[in-house]
Amino acid sequence: MKLIKICITFILSIAFNSNFHTVHYTMTSHKLSHPIRLALITDLHSCKYGNMLIDAIKKEQPDILLLGGDIFDDQISDKNTVHFLEGITTKYPTYYVTGNHEYWSGRVDEMKNILKSFHVEVLEGNTKQIRLHNQIINISGIDDQCSHNYKKQLNQLHTNNNYFSLLLAHRPSYIKDYLKYDYDLILSGHAHGGQWRIPYILNGLFAPDEGLFPRFAGGIYQFPHTTFIVSRGLAKESTRVPRIFNRPELVIVDIKTSLANHSS
Repeated sequence: MKLIKICITFILSIAFNSNFHTVHYTMTSHKLSHPIRLALITDLHSCKYGNMLIDAIKKEQPDILLLGGDIFDDQISDKNTVHFLEGITTKYPTYYVTGNHEYWSGRVDEMKNILKSFHVEVLEGNTKQIRLHNQIINISGIDDQCSHNYKKQLNQLHTNNNYFSLLLAHRPSYIKDYLKYDYDLILSGHAHGGQWRIPYILNGLFAPDEGLFPRFAGGIYQFPHTTFIVSRGLAKESTRVPRIFNRPELVIVDIKTSLANHSS
């Protein structure tokens, strides 16, 4: 009986572990001559991580930092998000798109202005073409669907097949819309990993928009010409239902060159 109690306690400690961890994904592209590393942060919801998240990002040394929506919350004070921004935005080129909670707060413009005060590029249906490691990369982003402008914003984005192009969009459930355009990589969040998971059996129980057993709860998904990555996000105390077997995560994406891949 004592052994059974120990086993149950051990399993529960793993199941309800809310300590964030770092998840790595790798893809290749013939459009790059030099590998790049992206850090994706979604669904922070102004939860309290102190310097742990900042230090974890620093350890990974990304080239670019991408904030995929719900970085603020509609209920929790902005102070934890502001602390996070103070710690990272002077160190990395940083790009942001809105999530639904920024709109639900009724303060979306104020939140965008906070981000801009930290020199974060707020993407609102526009594309930033940047030079990184002597190569051109297109970074596009759209507002959350709460803005009702997302289709118009998608249509006005510019992609160039000669350059590596990525799209940052908060909600994964609209992937069919995103796939109509020529993106090599699409990054989303929102689903919170389906909240409850069973490792190797159930990737997620329930996600907003997708409902029960969501297809895009979190992970990497391959389409014919596009890689799609969904972060399980960093929300913890902002959610009423605890995460089970579903630790908050920082996502790191390594994009390697096809030539380097073949030569190795």
